[in-house]
Amino acid sequence: KVSGLLFRRTVVKGAFWALKIWICLIISLIVVPFDSVCGCVSGLIQREDGSMEKELEELRRSRPKPPVGGDFTLSDCFYFSRRGIESIVEDEVTQRFTSEELVSWNLLTRTNNYFQYISLRLTLVYGLGIFVRYCILAPLRITLACIGLSWLVIGTSAVGLLPNWRIKSWLSEWVHVICYRICARGLSAAIRYHNRENKPKKGGICVANHTSPIDIVILCNDGGYAMVGQVHGGLMGVIQRAMVRSCPHIWFERAEMRDRHLVTKRLTDHVNDKTKLPILIFPEGTCVNNTSVMMFKKGSFEIGATIYPVAIKYDPKFGDAFWNSSKYSMVNYLLRMMTSWALVCNVWYLPAMHQQEGEDAVQFANRVKSAIAHQGGLIDLQWDGGLKRAKVKETFKEQEQKKYSRENRP
Repeated sequence: KVSGLLFRRTVVKGAFWALKIWICLIISLIVVPFDSVCGCVSGLIQREDGSMEKELEELRRSRPKPPVGGDFTLSDCFYFSRRGIESIVEDEVTQRFTSEELVSWNLLTRTNNYFQYISLRLTLVYGLGIFVRYCILAPLRITLACIGLSWLVIGTSAVGLLPNWRIKSWLSEWVHVICYRICARGLSAAIRYHNRENKPKKGGICVANHTSPIDIVILCNDGGYAMVGQVHGGLMGVIQRAMVRSCPHIWFERAEMRDRHLVTKRLTDHVNDKTKLPILIFPEGTCVNNTSVMMFKKGSFEIGATIYPVAIKYDPKFGDAFWNSSKYSMVNYLLRMMTSWALVCNVWYLPAMHQQEGEDAVQFANRVKSAIAHQGGLIDLQWDGGLKRAKVKETFKEQEQKKYSRENRP
């Protein structure tokens, strides 16, 4: 009996200590001090950037260094496990392709999909807003947009019939700006331009962060640009063919877009002609929700041209400018924008930037991206926007593995 009692006590005590160890393990993996994880930037909660070296050093302080061999220890698994759980809960990439969260409801349907009855007054205000946006503003905006696009096709086609004189370039830029301003009125755009003395000049490349196709309307509302893109069919193809008659836009066929040498050559030929308008490029290659700036593709930074950075920041209180292409078609997105309250944004022209001696195209692109993010109050991310639809490249995994292996060399 005594032996059985001692055995039961030992089992209970062992189970208690096992439960305690599991609780401590879960806490060590998941719970992180608030000050070291969270920080409020542009209304978002994000983790502070902590290097692998610093965090592993914190974990290794409580155990002695091995006398021989590398610096690996089982406690290193805690770091990778915790970071993995954090990424599952909220990673830095996925949340950049969803609409920005608002602090308060702005009486738009899209920002309150789970609307519940609160009060009669609020319901009446919400209903009045729907009537104003859909029955008054939307028809006027659609009419203005149709007028602007029609005049763009007619005006550029007419200017394209003129001989290649200096007045043709002036008329082409004038027609583009006027038509884009009409389209901007169709979106009730309220745009504030800062530092106009830094506006892009001819023979250069204008690069900007990308939130929506409307970015083109926002920038062209203040000056002429040469566009770069793929040839489309339908209505978009009609507009492209009309525009290229009056202005040397750069359109590529689908097969030509894969030929980097051809793309680089046509861009180089354009910027070398100082009489042509600056090229407008969005190096991210995809739309991001205007809370951050993702990796810039290096192509436009390899040709040695003057880069004119531009930062665009929309105010989400009046309408969500982000285009989630995986959820909404172009027509659906434009209709949603025309039924918003307004399109309010700030545009900052940054000083021209040049590639420094000993700086490669990737480093130059990152330097320009950091300047845009800092000016626009956006988060500077190193991730590729292509992860929106693709998996992480093996090279990214290998970089982290090599970084960890360097830390553990004897």
